[in-house]
Amino acid sequence: MNTDTVSTVDAPSPITEEERLRRWRLVLGGQAEGSCGKLSGQMAEIDQALAALYDADDKGGLGKSTERKGGRGSSAPSVARWLGDIRKYFPTQVVQVMQRDALERLDLRSLLLEPEMLESTHADVHLVANLIALSGVIPASTKETARMVVRKVVNELLKKLEEPMRSAVTGALDRSQRNRRPRHSEIDWNRTIRANLRHWQEEYRTIVPQQLIGYGRKARSPQREVVLCIDQSGSMAASVVYSSIFGAVMASLPAVATKMVVFDTAIVDLTDQLDDPVELLFGVQLGGGTDINGAVGYCQSIIREPRNTILVLISDLYEGGVEANLLRRAAALVESGVQFITLLALSDEGAPSYDRALAAKLAALGVPSFACTPDAFPGLMAAAIRKEDINAWAAGQGLVATAKGGC
Repeated sequence: MNTDTVSTVDAPSPITEEERLRRWRLVLGGQAEGSCGKLSGQMAEIDQALAALYDADDKGGLGKSTERKGGRGSSAPSVARWLGDIRKYFPTQVVQVMQRDALERLDLRSLLLEPEMLESTHADVHLVANLIALSGVIPASTKETARMVVRKVVNELLKKLEEPMRSAVTGALDRSQRNRRPRHSEIDWNRTIRANLRHWQEEYRTIVPQQLIGYGRKARSPQREVVLCIDQSGSMAASVVYSSIFGAVMASLPAVATKMVVFDTAIVDLTDQLDDPVELLFGVQLGGGTDINGAVGYCQSIIREPRNTILVLISDLYEGGVEANLLRRAAALVESGVQFITLLALSDEGAPSYDRALAAKLAALGVPSFACTPDAFPGLMAAAIRKEDINAWAAGQGLVATAKGGC
């Protein structure tokens, strides 16, 4: 050992007066703004996350107390978003404490402990999103009840959405696979007769078909591959619920190979769970950061036949990864023949907040971006399967946000 070498450890930098005031401002809340000053940037966002749980007097707050010390409030659609946001700013141990506080303050514990309350509670997509977001802190004894609530909503949505989705996709596949040179066993006689009525021969009392129309020949591999790439940040909670249901329906169709990927800063492939949308939803972890580039890169790696693939990115496009790399990937995917579509939201919540600049850049590359309601989604997938102009389809539905690069 060289005794002439002395190891030194840098002493922590002293806290500046400005930093000390910021910390006190976070501890004391908005009432201390006069003495501690205003917060800006990320510190202001952290304060909003704290205020949502502990300061009920703040606009949009979730509780009823006037100090940062806990209380009770009612469940709100913003809960899942908030639960996701806190993971951006606080370490795991602090997040767990805040989640437990939210569980108590939002009156969800009484709902979960008393199954009879489920009969009188309006279970909807927002409640499902909140339960999914809180799944990590729901007591083991009540998780089955939480699953009952989620399954109830999922079943109701399936009744409403499954048949339109199935009909739209299978109908589009039938039309896209129509065979104009069929073998005798493949002839669709009804369509063939209708198409050749003008060739009726009165003398022979028959039709002389000039064009034979047949059923599509069964392919050895699926005719279309669909990849759903879903941002699981808290603001996308309702979109995650609807995407899971549509993904499960499409996965049940033998002519469509459906894959589902969810992401924040990590990427999880949930394709193997598409047979049960309830289990799939409990595999989602709402919130955290956002790495769209990484997620699109993963999807790019699992695409087998680009010209038969529809990639649907469901995200508000607030990228936390490398935007330049994302744009390069998008350009490469479009060039390879992939139908790349961005949905800024898949929900009934109205116009979403999204990164307009990034949406416009993607649109310029041939990746249209627009919000879509659950009722319109089957039509979108049908149009994509038929390889229609998605910009024109969206414009006809009144859904366009960035058709040709504009906002």
